[in-house]
Amino acid sequence: MKQPLKKDIESKSKDFSVSNTESSFDSKVAQDYNHLDSNTGQKIQKLDSTTHTQQSIEKDLQTLRQNIDSIDKEIIQLLDKRLTFVQQIGHLKVKNNASIYRPDRERAIIQNLLSITKEKGLKNLNKSIIEAIFYEIFAIARNIETPQKIAFLGPIGSYTHQAAENRFGPLSAYLPLTTISAVFEALQRGNAKYGVIPLENNTNGMVGETIDNLAKHNFKIINEIILPIHHSFATKEKHINDIKRIYSKDIAFGQCSNFLQSYQLHEIEHISVSSTAFGAKLASSESGSAAICSEIATKLYNVPIMFANIENHCTNQTRFVIISDFTNEKGQNDKTSIFVSMKDFGKAGALFGLLQDFKDESINITKIDSRPIQSDGAFHSGFYMDFYGHKDDESVKRLFDKRGDEIKWLGSYPAFA
Repeated sequence: MKQPLKKDIESKSKDFSVSNTESSFDSKVAQDYNHLDSNTGQKIQKLDSTTHTQQSIEKDLQTLRQNIDSIDKEIIQLLDKRLTFVQQIGHLKVKNNASIYRPDRERAIIQNLLSITKEKGLKNLNKSIIEAIFYEIFAIARNIETPQKIAFLGPIGSYTHQAAENRFGPLSAYLPLTTISAVFEALQRGNAKYGVIPLENNTNGMVGETIDNLAKHNFKIINEIILPIHHSFATKEKHINDIKRIYSKDIAFGQCSNFLQSYQLHEIEHISVSSTAFGAKLASSESGSAAICSEIATKLYNVPIMFANIENHCTNQTRFVIISDFTNEKGQNDKTSIFVSMKDFGKAGALFGLLQDFKDESINITKIDSRPIQSDGAFHSGFYMDFYGHKDDESVKRLFDKRGDEIKWLGSYPAFA
């Protein structure tokens, strides 16, 4: 079992900027100079040699900084030029009532940049760096085109909030809501253009409320985000034996079951709340309380971390989806989600027949999960399914035509890579 990490006070150098580090170095040199200046001439002569070395370093640093300043000047001018074109695109989109957020277009830009990086042999830029830079640029650009409003499963500081900011950036307006159903209702009422909700976790499986609402409403999945999930055990208590209750989202208790058993915390009261962040908020104000939550939530509500990274699996990830009311165009690497309600569900081989249809069209299924369907009281199930491809692919069209109203299309979107 992976051992949880006791939270230590980390070196302040982790948070220092380059300039702070350099200032600290310069200060050290100045202190040495003052110390040596008050001692013997021999030590001062030794300092003179060091000073020459320091002067050489400072000269090199100054040259490098000037080069960086020159490049920054070019970057800021190019960014301003790019945003000018963004504004023009925004005006055209508003005229044509087109969506501002186009995940398919953003993914195409990223792929093009990766190709340029490979073609030019650029060694300092990889996929993660390019995505980190340009997703921020995309988010800023969208808010210049038209201010964005995003509903998400709250509260502020939840993992869903983190996923939302990952794609929409800090400048967007966020609407935290207490349930997944409320996110769909906010879009239905026009209170938000986009919704961000959890769909599945690789430890605990699918989120039933999300699937039920996707099957019920007509909003489509337009993008997916896969976010590593790291849980912290946070409390204001000094000793673990003083903790009488733990707050968290129900799914998080399961993801940290090994830790809870190892410290005999499975025997105390576990209280399920709407989100891990809300659990942190409660733990911040109640004595004898703790929370399983994100590090972001501990900082937001000022709850010290007693143990970090307490999840059962270090590869713990949650898949979030963005929902809205428009359709993505075909891309190079698409995924499609559907909900299937089979008419002949009670017949032997019905599910086999459905899977055979996919095989006949050479469509690769990546996810299938059963979900109860509320009907006349009988036990009926439908199936949530993911597969590679776009609804406008010829093979997918044939499948949809054959199955007719048994299939509800939930969205086609760029597959996370």
